[in-house]
Amino acid sequence: MNDFKILHVLDNFKRLFQKFDIDYEVMRTILQLKLMMDSRRMPTVFSGSKVKKEGNQFLKSLWFYALIGLFLLTPFLFLGSQYIFLMSIMFSLVMFILMTSMISDFSGVLLDIRDKNILHTKPISLKTLNAAKIVHIMIYMFLLTGSFVGLPFLVSIFKHGIWFGLIFLTEIILISCFVVVLTAFVYLIILRFFSGEKLKDIINYVQIILTIALTISYQLVARSFEIINMKISYTFEWWHILLFPIWYGAPFELFLNKDFSFHIILMSLFALFTPIFSVWLYVRLMPAFERNLGKLLSDSTRKRKAFKLDRIWAKIVCRTEEERTFYRFSSLMMKQERELKLKIYPQLGFGFIFPLIFLANDISMKSIEETMEGNIFLVIYFSVMIIPTIVHMLQFSSNAKGHWIYRAAPLQNELSIYSGTLKACIVNYFLPIFVSLSVLFIVLFSVRIVPDLFVVLLVGIAMTLISYRMLNGEVFPFSKLHEHAQDAGTLKVFISLIFIGLFVLAHVIVSKIPYGLFGYMVVLIVGIIFGWSVTFSKHTKKR
Repeated sequence: MNDFKILHVLDNFKRLFQKFDIDYEVMRTILQLKLMMDSRRMPTVFSGSKVKKEGNQFLKSLWFYALIGLFLLTPFLFLGSQYIFLMSIMFSLVMFILMTSMISDFSGVLLDIRDKNILHTKPISLKTLNAAKIVHIMIYMFLLTGSFVGLPFLVSIFKHGIWFGLIFLTEIILISCFVVVLTAFVYLIILRFFSGEKLKDIINYVQIILTIALTISYQLVARSFEIINMKISYTFEWWHILLFPIWYGAPFELFLNKDFSFHIILMSLFALFTPIFSVWLYVRLMPAFERNLGKLLSDSTRKRKAFKLDRIWAKIVCRTEEERTFYRFSSLMMKQERELKLKIYPQLGFGFIFPLIFLANDISMKSIEETMEGNIFLVIYFSVMIIPTIVHMLQFSSNAKGHWIYRAAPLQNELSIYSGTLKACIVNYFLPIFVSLSVLFIVLFSVRIVPDLFVVLLVGIAMTLISYRMLNGEVFPFSKLHEHAQDAGTLKVFISLIFIGLFVLAHVIVSKIPYGLFGYMVVLIVGIIFGWSVTFSKHTKKR
């Protein structure tokens, strides 16, 4: 059994665990098993004995977080000494990254019940079991947080001194604990009231809502400050108490700028004691949390729904019966596969919310009349930017082992599998977001933008095809396990986003030419028809 490097680091704290009556050797063995099981479902950074390709892929993802931290967080350290502004924005970004990662990547660790039937029947103390689970989660948070804030932390020491660095480090530790516990509390409330399949669906939707809510909260933090004549002004309002990131900006003002205002002291106390109290409360409630996790094993099933709308859409957008079959199959997978929804639905949320955020920002800087006369409605292209990621994710499924059916089915045209899936992707994922935004934008900007919106719709269809050609090739839909999602696609997804930028640039240019927009429509329609025909022309692939 692999002896993971992180466990050797943990060995240095053996006596600390023993002081709390935790059987360290048993806890270490449990962690070793958990990490080994994790390494089988996702690339690992805990052991050099893992397959080189997988290990390197996960290390690259940590380096990616490190680069994000360097370029996203470090600039704030050079913007003066208005610490409550700078650090509140910084910690908003930190909490956003940590919370979304906790929701999308590590909820499986928090809600892990694989060992329940084995460990809970053995003579192992509850303290030891709970400690193993907490440490298991914190290992992930330590790696993610360390890679994200490590470089900014070092820069902060050189720029602002050792005291700034100590406050920064302390708050990062507190924030990491707070994020884990906050996520756990949300799940605890859900587990209390639901069970079985309904519980799993509710957890899925809450994870999605949390991701979108974090995006909105980041905007609220930014709007808590005013920039007047290039000087940052902060006026305390009672609702700022509800914004966690501002708590963590307050101690810098208190200790470094000697601001002893009541609200600064109050928020500093919240920053210190809320995570500590949360961890204490979580430890106390953990037995109840573990009991309620058993509901995930409940056999209650969801009622089957008749997806009549899928049949109607299949008849409209598909040409052959084979293609309609795979359209309906893909639609069903998209609606019922939880792990796929967890990966994709937050992207849909971003595609919907970001155009509204940019629109609101534009309205706040101009008059409504100026905004309505401009072309800010082109921010609807943010709804197109989600397409490459979504198309890439269509390769993956938690039921990937069933992809043998593609080979067994007597198909006349095997490519109908792909075309049906892409059409289902457009109808189920892109169209609802696009239509919702279009209706809102038409109300705001009038019917003058309808031709522009039709162009955006065509670009969305074109990007679906381009993304498929670039990212998926001839990989069967839903034929890979989600554990392999980190193995590919990041660079290609980024490159595909450049195509969207080119489409936007072309849109802006042709809109300045008389009837140019209508000519652009014709070009897009012809290109889509030709591209679709060439890509999915009827022929038999090698089996």
